[in-house]
Amino acid sequence: MSDRSTRPGEPARMPVLFIGHGSPMNAIEDNVWSRRFRALAKELPRPKAILAVSAHWYVEGTFTTAGERPETIHDFGGFPEPLYQVQYPAPGDVALARRAAALLAGRGASLTTGWGLDHGTWSVLVHLRPAADVPVVQLSIDARLEPAEHLALGRALAPLRDEGVLVLGSGNIVHNLRHAFTAHARGETATPEWARTFDEEIASALSRLDGDALVRLLDTDEGRMSAPTPDHFLPLLYVAGASAETDAVRFPIEGFDWGSLSMRAALLG
Repeated sequence: MSDRSTRPGEPARMPVLFIGHGSPMNAIEDNVWSRRFRALAKELPRPKAILAVSAHWYVEGTFTTAGERPETIHDFGGFPEPLYQVQYPAPGDVALARRAAALLAGRGASLTTGWGLDHGTWSVLVHLRPAADVPVVQLSIDARLEPAEHLALGRALAPLRDEGVLVLGSGNIVHNLRHAFTAHARGETATPEWARTFDEEIASALSRLDGDALVRLLDTDEGRMSAPTPDHFLPLLYVAGASAETDAVRFPIEGFDWGSLSMRAALLG
């Protein structure tokens, strides 16, 4: 898991994780995806803290959450009332927020108390860390940057792994909601070839730890169809950027929801 020895008292190098979060309802439903999230939890070491990059904090600028008790944000509409009652009361970590911002200082990163934990983060952490007993900081995705720049930000965050921090990316490799909703309304459940091809090509690039290929694949016909907006794909680039040449790559979750929504998870390290 690490290419260096760990001295007594030092945290072991943490893996990095990308997870396809899918529907917010996965937070409260007992379904195939929530069960796989809970199974994945058993494979993860306990981190000192979590730095989460969620598809749902897609803004102009690079920010880290500096609240001591980050709010659980219900950033969606039209769902059953029980989903709005979910709270994820994990503590924040101001020191980690400062550390991450310092690593990204070249991008003008700064701290904010104007955001908390959105559903891209808490809808999976309710299964991965149900006790909410590990501090969580979110990192925004700067919508102005090119994909290669997000990969570079991930590389800058890599030292956090040796400080006991789990870098978590939450999005979906294939996330074309217009297609998914239309197919669902028609009763279509088959996964289209463009979605399957893109998902497999991304998995192959991850297996090779080829970050540049991940960026290139976005600019293909399958990539444009699979990620008509980049917000759900970009968290993957932070995870890939924070990886190391010695990392083993596994895909503990695979498959599609609503026909074309990739639920693939990638665990590196």
